[in-house]
Amino acid sequence: MLFPDYRPRRLRQSDALRRMVRETVLNVNDFVLPLFAVSGKNVKIPIPSMPGQFQLSIENLIETAQSAFSLGIPAVILFGIPDKKDALGTPAYQKDGIVQKAVKEIKKHLPDLVVITDVCLCQYTDHGHCGIVEKDVIDNDATLDLLARTALSHVQAGADMVAPSDMMDGRVAEIRNVLDENGFSPVPIMAYSAKYCSAYYGPFREAADSAPKFGDRRTYQMDPPNAVEAIREAVMDVEEGADIIMVKPALAYLDIIYRIREEIDLPVAAYNVSGEYAMVKAAQQMGWLDGQRVMLETLTAIKRAGADLILTYFATDAAKALQA
Repeated sequence: MLFPDYRPRRLRQSDALRRMVRETVLNVNDFVLPLFAVSGKNVKIPIPSMPGQFQLSIENLIETAQSAFSLGIPAVILFGIPDKKDALGTPAYQKDGIVQKAVKEIKKHLPDLVVITDVCLCQYTDHGHCGIVEKDVIDNDATLDLLARTALSHVQAGADMVAPSDMMDGRVAEIRNVLDENGFSPVPIMAYSAKYCSAYYGPFREAADSAPKFGDRRTYQMDPPNAVEAIREAVMDVEEGADIIMVKPALAYLDIIYRIREEIDLPVAAYNVSGEYAMVKAAQQMGWLDGQRVMLETLTAIKRAGADLILTYFATDAAKALQA
């Protein structure tokens, strides 16, 4: 097809025409809203590096979840900030832990909202790493049991889905086995399969108080230059029983989302992470760009790359913009 016989601009002449031939359509059903749970009453602590996001006590968490659900957002993912931490991340798998309490209360008030829980130890360990530490080394195999115990405690509290984000080898299989053995075989696992050791996580670590106290996470999170390895990670998680495969971060890893979408015949999720959110919000506050347009363009790009689900702090703002 060559000019002048083919004129692509013919189908761009009006908003109605553009909508009729649009290849990628962003929908509120694509979104999962991350929330940060803390103990206490009437707690709503602003997260400075993430304008519009808060650490929330349970009653405020429920209110925020209700607002999201009323906009059509189908799911939230919960992160917990405990009052105390220890070397083994004990608060992560206690029956009365902050996430376990939050799950019970949210499901009581919003039974139709899909409640996903992040399964990791970093928010609960006093050293800030995602696994058990032995002589400054993260012990992969010793961590698996604790991750499985955490996932089981979340599901026993009523979680609809668990999402292991630790990047320990073999954790999906361990969690799947423990859930199945305890009668929770219908509960799906959304695996953080290609989670990169990224500088984009900075604001989240402030929000979740989860920065490592020594070293970094390069020995377990993926090396950013690697792409083929992401496919191997995803395939391994599928073989271990994952139901949804996630790529994190999203915007700087659109090629990874695309490649996994081409290789894996399961739903693909992408996490539009805190740093991606914070940069847009900061530039918007400075008047350097149109924040809403950049938000929608970013989320559309993530979906266009192949994501079926998008975990994003923009979820409520995007839902409102799509309804306007």
